[in-house]
Amino acid sequence: MSELKLNLLDLKDGKIRILHLTWLAFFLTFVVWLGLGPMMPFIKEALQLTDQQAKVLLILNVAMTIPARIIVGMLVDKHGPRIMFSAILILGGAISIAFAWADSYQTLALLRFLSGFIGAGFVVGIRMTSEWFPARQTGIAQGIYAGWGNFGSAGAAMTLPFIAANFGGDDGWRWAFTIASLVAIAYGVLYYFSVSNTPKGSTYFKPKKSGAMEVTSRGDLVLYILMNVPLYLALALLTWKLSPARMGLIDWATADIIYLVLGALYLVQSWKVWHVNAHILGKPVPELHRYKFKQVAVLDWAYLVTFGTELAVVSMLAMFYVDWFGLPKVTAALLAGVYPFLNLFARPGGGWLSDRIGRKLTLIIVFAGITGAFLVLGMVNKGWPVWAVVAMTLVGGIFSKAGSGAVYAMVPLIQRRMTGQIAGMAGAFGNVGAVLFLTVNSLLDYDQFFLFIGLVSAGVLALILFVLEEPEGAMAEVMPDGSVQMIDVK
Repeated sequence: MSELKLNLLDLKDGKIRILHLTWLAFFLTFVVWLGLGPMMPFIKEALQLTDQQAKVLLILNVAMTIPARIIVGMLVDKHGPRIMFSAILILGGAISIAFAWADSYQTLALLRFLSGFIGAGFVVGIRMTSEWFPARQTGIAQGIYAGWGNFGSAGAAMTLPFIAANFGGDDGWRWAFTIASLVAIAYGVLYYFSVSNTPKGSTYFKPKKSGAMEVTSRGDLVLYILMNVPLYLALALLTWKLSPARMGLIDWATADIIYLVLGALYLVQSWKVWHVNAHILGKPVPELHRYKFKQVAVLDWAYLVTFGTELAVVSMLAMFYVDWFGLPKVTAALLAGVYPFLNLFARPGGGWLSDRIGRKLTLIIVFAGITGAFLVLGMVNKGWPVWAVVAMTLVGGIFSKAGSGAVYAMVPLIQRRMTGQIAGMAGAFGNVGAVLFLTVNSLLDYDQFFLFIGLVSAGVLALILFVLEEPEGAMAEVMPDGSVQMIDVK
C-alpha cells in the first residue's frame, strides 16, 4: 500500500515536482479565465454596462471552451504538454491584457469570447500527469492536479477584487487583470524551461493520425460520430439563450446563421472522423490494439454530471439562499463560497479512492451519492431549516467533485497516445453539462433544478453499472522502432 502514497514535499522526486509545476499552471489559467465573474461588478460599474451586456460577457467567457478542449486535446497529443501549457499561458495572458484595456464593448465581447480557450489548459495537465505517474497512482495524482488547479477560481475571487478596489481607481479592474495576466505569461515561460513531457528514457506516444480520435471498430465509429452531437447542441442552446426567444441580444437572422454554421461544422467534423477511421471498415484492427470507445462515452456523460453540476450549482447557490430563505446577500455569498473550497480535498479524494478500491466501484459510490443528494434537494421547500439545505448542498458538492476526480482517474487508462483527446472530450462534456443545467435553472424553480440533476445522475449511474468496464491488464502502444510496449492499467 505504500506505493499508493505520494510524498508531496519531496521535490527531488521528478514526478512530484512536475505535479506541483503543472497544477500551478492550471491554477493560473483559471485565475485568468474565471476571474471575470468576481470582477464583473467592477467592470459593469466602470464601463456603465447594462445587465444584458454583463450577462453576455459571462456567456461568451465559457462558449469557446467547449470546442477549445477538443482542439487542445488533439494538439497536446501531437505536440506535447510542455509547449501547449506554455503557449496557453502566454497567449491567454496576452489576450487577457488586451481585454483589460479594450475601449469598446464590441472589443470586450470579442476578446472575452477568445479568452474561453484558456479553460482548455486543464486538458494539457491531464496528459502531462498521466505521463509521469503509473496507473496505481494516477487517481490521486490527477485528483490533486485538478482539485488544486480548480481552486484558481477561488484564488481569483480572493485576490482580483482586492487589487481592483485598492489600486488604479476606475481602472482598478484593468490593472487587476493585467497583473494576473503578466504572472501567467511569466509562469508560461518558466514552465517551458522547467518541465519535460515524459520522464527520462520514456516514449511520448502520439496518435497515428490527427484531426479526430482514432477508434478501433465499426460500432465505435458510429458511436463517436453520435457523441459529438451534444457538443454542438450545447452551442446551439447558448445561441438560443442570446436570441429573441430569451435575452434578445442577437436577432433571428444572426441566430439562424449561427445554427447553419454549427450544422456545417458538425458535418465537416463527422467527415473528418470518417476519413481518419474509414480504414477499419476494410481492415479490422488487431485485437491487441483495440480499445472500447464506450468507455470514453460513459466517462463523457459522467463528467457532464459531475463538473456540469459543479459549475451550475456554484453559479446559482447564493441567489438560491437569498431568494428562498431570505438570507442577507453577504451571508449567502459566504455560505455559497464554501462550495468551491471542497475541491481542495474532495476531488483528490475521488482519485485516491479510485486507486484504492477500483475505478468503477468508486464511480458507482459517488454517483449514488450525487443522485441521492440531489433527489433529496429536489424535495426542498421554503419551510426547510437553512442549515439542512446548506448541509445537503455541501454533501452533493462533495460527491460531485469526488466524481470528477474519479472520472479523470480512469481517463488516462484507456489509450495512452490519445489521453489528451479523451480528456478534452470529457472536459467539453463538463461544459455541456454546465450549459444544460444553467439553462434548466433559468426555466424552472430551484427544487425542479435540483431534481433534474438527480434524475440525470441516476441515468448515468445506470450506464456506469451496466456499460462501464473496470480497466484491466495493459494497453498496447507502438514504439518508434515498430515494437510494441504494454502499459499497465491496473
